[in-house]
Amino acid sequence: MALKYLMDENVDPVYSTQIRSKRPDLVIRKVGEIDTPALSTLDPEILLWCEEYDFVLVTNNRKSMPVHLIDHINQDRHVPGIFILNPNQSIGKNIEELIVIAECSFEREYQDRIIHLPLT
Repeated sequence: MALKYLMDENVDPVYSTQIRSKRPDLVIRKVGEIDTPALSTLDPEILLWCEEYDFVLVTNNRKSMPVHLIDHINQDRHVPGIFILNPNQSIGKNIEELIVIAECSFEREYQDRIIHLPLT
């Protein structure tokens, strides 16, 4: 089963659009869409949502997300994973990376981990 992604609100909307057009079978949601956390939701609440609905968070947040993840884990909670996009890599390359990872990953492979792209 492929990973499901929640795109943080600060991730360029082209990510969701392009992944959906290239791989309509992948589940991609964006903060602020129906049935996702509302825009301006705090990161700890987004992690709770990702845990509840089994979504990997895709974000640009390199600074505070590691702290939020540690706090989340210290509360005996878990997340399927957090992927941090590479600002030095083109959007197209980041998208390709996300698609390959979604297709080729094992269940819980990235649980409670922050992964900086590129992985491959």
